[in-house]
Amino acid sequence: MSVDYVVEVYCGTNCRQRSLCVVNLEEKTIQTKEIFDGKIIKVQVEDVTLPNGHTSKREIIKHPGAVAVIPITKDNKIIFVKQYRKPLEKVLVEIPAGKLEEGEAPITTALRELEEETGYTTKSLHYVTSFYTSPGFADEIIYLYETSDLEKLEVEKQLDEDEFVELLELTLEEAEHLIQSQEIHDAKTAYAILYLKSKGMR
Repeated sequence: MSVDYVVEVYCGTNCRQRSLCVVNLEEKTIQTKEIFDGKIIKVQVEDVTLPNGHTSKREIIKHPGAVAVIPITKDNKIIFVKQYRKPLEKVLVEIPAGKLEEGEAPITTALRELEEETGYTTKSLHYVTSFYTSPGFADEIIYLYETSDLEKLEVEKQLDEDEFVELLELTLEEAEHLIQSQEIHDAKTAYAILYLKSKGMR
């Protein structure tokens, strides 16, 4: 897709072109080399042609995408999960989330992750929005859902064998305090809390 904008151009390195003009910001891929194919991600290096005609390399993480769910209880509390995140070497407080399986609709993944991680199910998942997590180097997209129609499962579903979580129920105000103290230090969760605040939840 061609993306044209009228901009004041700064064309890299020592060149500084300050005239207003129409610029195509798209980078053209010359070749792609896959360097890792893992269980969750793939990593590839792309040689690209830049808008100014120069070339560069882009290291890109390919991800199948993910979902996240904002579960709200009947007493107006948000259900979070506490989970150890190895890349950060610490426990994070997050809303329930998980990656998409191949060919699976996001809403199907959202229901499965809600049931597995919280022990609740719902007949009503409301789609909120989607967003990219790290567009500078990854194509991961998260689909965000919300539900306040929770029912406890009679038989709880099992988590993945390498997954361990602890549940936490908080009011919106309590969650906001955890953002300020950085006990909630996760972008999708902070986004979800700001969304709830913007729609008037108390």
